[in-house]
Amino acid sequence: MLKTGTCSWKYDSWTGLVYTPGVKNFLKEYSQKYPTVEIDQWFWSLHGPESVSLPREKDVLSYAESVPEDFRFTIKIPNSITLTHFYSRGKALLVENPHFLSPELMQSFLKSLEPMKEKLGPLMFQFEYLNKQKMPSQAEFQERFGAFIETIPVGYEYAVEIRNPNYLNKSFFEFLSNLDLIPVMLHGYYMPPVYETLAKPFVHSIKKMVIRLHGPDRDGIEELTGKKWNQIVLPNNDDLLKVVNALKVLLSRETEIYLNVNNHYEGSAPLTIERIEELMKNKK
Repeated sequence: MLKTGTCSWKYDSWTGLVYTPGVKNFLKEYSQKYPTVEIDQWFWSLHGPESVSLPREKDVLSYAESVPEDFRFTIKIPNSITLTHFYSRGKALLVENPHFLSPELMQSFLKSLEPMKEKLGPLMFQFEYLNKQKMPSQAEFQERFGAFIETIPVGYEYAVEIRNPNYLNKSFFEFLSNLDLIPVMLHGYYMPPVYETLAKPFVHSIKKMVIRLHGPDRDGIEELTGKKWNQIVLPNNDDLLKVVNALKVLLSRETEIYLNVNNHYEGSAPLTIERIEELMKNKK
């Protein structure tokens, strides 16, 4: 099963592609066209040692009420839980994040999502690139994160995105499988193409995954588009075909896939999805 949607939905420039002129509730109209969407707004939650924001009840209720029963949200878990240290620039000293892998904060986050619980897809832990100062080794990451997972509530689908290319190995995927965690495959930035990783034998048994289709150059494509996301400005023809062929292989193995497409991949996520749907029809 393939559920394809976009990374967020709040784009005026999708009027004419997704939205009718003058529509008030973008999400309601969006959900009539796509079966899933990624929420990333709650990721940006860490504002200081004593300042963390969580989803507002009115937003959670509004989103839940705007979509049909079979619609699914994939949600990026707050970075107050996934950042080892506060963001820093240049050679500034690293300051530890006291909320990193906090079971108590995770409980509070899940409680805030209760009004939309029946419409939740994978909840995604997104970790930034972890250098040796932030995380000495992959083994330590797996040990610490594994211990945290054992403390949080069951009954949710938890997924994991890492941005250390060297972590994408047999040990990591066995770690995810042993804890019933879903891999999130990021396609873009400095991560290897998803089709290269999916060709590895140790991923062939995966039964569910999230693929996030991003491009390599966020700033560059924003400059080209002026942040107006209604046309393809950088068509990735060969790359997209390889992604689609990988999707076809996964579907032949009966893998359940959430495909989250970002505007930054080609310039317009809705138009990229149209291209994907057309390529999926091609049997070659």
